[in-house]
Amino acid sequence: MVDISYRLRSKAARLRNLEHKLYNAPPQGWSVIELAKQCGVNRRTIYRDLEALSAAGVPIWEHNGKYGIDRNTYLATVRLNLHEAVALFFAARLLSHHSDEHNPHIVTALDQLAAGLPDQTIAGHMARLASIVRERPPNPHYVHTLELLTRAWADRQMVRIRYRAPNRPLTERDIAPYFLEVVRTTPGVYVIAYDRLRNDLRTFKLERIEHAQLLDERFDIPAAFDPYERLAQAWEVMHETAVAIHLRFSPAVAPRIRETRWHHSQRLIDNADGSCDLHLTVAGIREILGWVLSWGPDVQVLAPPELRDTVIDYARRLLARYQQDW
Repeated sequence: MVDISYRLRSKAARLRNLEHKLYNAPPQGWSVIELAKQCGVNRRTIYRDLEALSAAGVPIWEHNGKYGIDRNTYLATVRLNLHEAVALFFAARLLSHHSDEHNPHIVTALDQLAAGLPDQTIAGHMARLASIVRERPPNPHYVHTLELLTRAWADRQMVRIRYRAPNRPLTERDIAPYFLEVVRTTPGVYVIAYDRLRNDLRTFKLERIEHAQLLDERFDIPAAFDPYERLAQAWEVMHETAVAIHLRFSPAVAPRIRETRWHHSQRLIDNADGSCDLHLTVAGIREILGWVLSWGPDVQVLAPPELRDTVIDYARRLLARYQQDW
C-alpha cells in the first residue's frame, strides 16, 4: 500500500516540475504530448495537473493546443525562515542603494516580499524600501528599455538599438543580449551582447541606449559563453586585458583596506610601518582608476606604470585648477 503522505509529496514535486517546464517553455509553448514526454507521465495526468496549477493561481495560457506561463503576471511562491528573510532584506537594501531610477518592478517586488514575510519588523523595513524607490522621479524611457532588453534576454530575441557612447557619434546596432549585469560601485545596468556591427561581444550601458526595438529574429547563446568567467577579472563590468595592480596604502587607511575583500584576486601584505600593499589582477585600468583616486594622498600606485602616470597627471591637473584661484 502506497503511503498517502508520499503520494502527496510526489504530486507536489510533479506540479513543481510541470510549473518549471511551463515557465521555461519556448515562445510558442509546449503541447500536452511534449509535456507528458518531458515529465514522464501520461497525457491525462498533464491535463489534471494543468487544471491544478490554474486553480492554484498559476497564470497558464493556451494557444492552438500549446501551453505556457504568462511571465508578466507570474508570482513564484517562496517560503523563508527568519535568517533567509534578513539575507533577502540585505539584498533589497543594496538594490535600493544601487538603483537611482524609479523602477516600478523593484517597487512591486519589494511590496510583495513585504506582504509575504511573516516577521513584521523585516516586512516593515522592506515596505519602506519600496517607498524610497517609489519616490524617485519616473523615467519611462529607462523602464521601457529595461523591460524590452529583459524580454529579449529571456526569449533570446535580437534587438536593434541606437547607442551613444560618451564623446562618440550615435550608432545603430543589432545586438543579441547574452547577459544583464549591474556594477557594484556606481548605479547602472549593463547588457553584454553580441554586436553584429563589430562582430564581437560588447558591453552597453542601458542609460546610453536612446532607442530599442525588438526584431523578429532569434539567437542562441553559445555554450562556451560564461558571463561569470568573462566578468571574473573585471573591476566593474569591462572586459579588457588583465593588468597586475600594486597599491600601497598609508597607515591611516590601512585598517579600512584590510577589513574588506575588494576583489577575488587580491593579495594583501602588511608593512612594518603600519601601511599595507594591495595586489590585484583586474581587467584594464579604466574602471579601477576612480576607486584609486578616491583614496587621495593615502594611496601610492606602484604598478603598472600607465596607472601611476595617469594618477600623477590627474594630480597635476587638479593642482593647476586650484592654483588658478590662489
